[in-house]
Amino acid sequence: MIELISDAIADRSARGIAAAVGRLVSTGELAPGTRLPTVRDFARELGVSPTTVSEAWRSLSRAGAIRTRGRSGTFVTEAVAARPGWRYSQLGSPAAGVERDLSTGVPDHDLLPDLTDALRRVGDGRLTTSYLDAPVLPRLEEVLRSRWPFPPARITVVDGALDALDRVIGVTVRFGDHVVVENPAFPPLLDLLQAVGATVTGVPVDDEGPLPDALREVLGEVPAVALFLQPRAHNPTGASLSSVRALGLAAVLDDFPDVLVVEDDHAGDIATAAPISLGAHLPSRTVHVASFSKSHGPDLRLAAIGGPAEVVAAVADRRLLGPGWSSRLLQAVLAGLLTDPVAAARVAAARQAYGERRRRLLAALHHRGVRASAADGINLWMAVDDQQIAMVALAARGIAVAPGEPFCVTPLAGDHVRVTAGLVAGGYDDLADALAAAAFLTSRGSGTRAAPHPRGWR
Repeated sequence: MIELISDAIADRSARGIAAAVGRLVSTGELAPGTRLPTVRDFARELGVSPTTVSEAWRSLSRAGAIRTRGRSGTFVTEAVAARPGWRYSQLGSPAAGVERDLSTGVPDHDLLPDLTDALRRVGDGRLTTSYLDAPVLPRLEEVLRSRWPFPPARITVVDGALDALDRVIGVTVRFGDHVVVENPAFPPLLDLLQAVGATVTGVPVDDEGPLPDALREVLGEVPAVALFLQPRAHNPTGASLSSVRALGLAAVLDDFPDVLVVEDDHAGDIATAAPISLGAHLPSRTVHVASFSKSHGPDLRLAAIGGPAEVVAAVADRRLLGPGWSSRLLQAVLAGLLTDPVAAARVAAARQAYGERRRRLLAALHHRGVRASAADGINLWMAVDDQQIAMVALAARGIAVAPGEPFCVTPLAGDHVRVTAGLVAGGYDDLADALAAAAFLTSRGSGTRAAPHPRGWR
């Protein structure tokens, strides 16, 4: 048993031990029910400290791969441990009869550019001559590079922002690795990290992004391999990185050279904030994801990944064993949209419309004493006395919103819900009345009170 495990370990750090044992469990070489060596015996065999093995065992236990039974020892789980429900699924589907579904976080279809002319310009569509053609249409790559917030060593195109995050995680994060994310964070990102057995730590954010002092504290405590963040139109709070904050975060990361930065610019061209990126300061360590779903159409299913060649190449190479490439027909459509003045004007009009919708709903809520944030993007993050009571009260009035809990790595100071403000094209006062009434409902009744906007979403 010890020989089997030790032969599989190339990296004798806690992370390397956890990853190797995790692979043996997933392949069945360590069968369910197998009793593992004691920490002391295994540490002696590997020539490492018992603390190192204990940390590896803790990572495996958190991921559900092994289970300790007190003095009886530590065993490979009899079956895959039931994981908590995916956070994404907890956002839920609205109950029947809901008239205003503001839970989705999707763009307004009526504000998307018309694809008709772009599809016509593609012509006969003979853009691919071989399975071995480059994964990115040359014309699109040229356009993407001209728009990128820093000079990327390499660019590839995948099937949307979540596909990008999934693939970047797949080539950079191993079982038991520590990663840092914003708190609150986008629930599907947390699901993807959970799926690979990563240990996730959150750092609070304010109106300018993650707090540098909090990031330094976390990185000083855990051997993180990556920091995941949303540089603008943060989902759910709407925060965007300022140039000063980006510089401060880069200064912190200078002291932790092994941490990769992964940026999810999910809002793209509908964001009003400038495209600030840590890649301007740390180009060799920053992977930037640019999505076009909210700005140009979810059904285009396209996002670009740009950054260090070793990471982007690993993503592109791995895709050769699956889809190979994203449709070059759709890439041609996107290239046409990005260079068409009419489409650009349409996207600019959408950006202005979303901004106006956020401002009007936010002003109406603030007037009613509700604490909420919606600086950019299509979402509004609203404080409530009790999440569940607020959602039930709103559902009774035909309004669906998303619960705040799935967004939280660790609990914040109070409950929240997320409202897709980008879908609110009118009736602001009536909606604000309903949201405010729900925000102040508790199990003991209701009331109204104003509270200052918190600097950090803790």
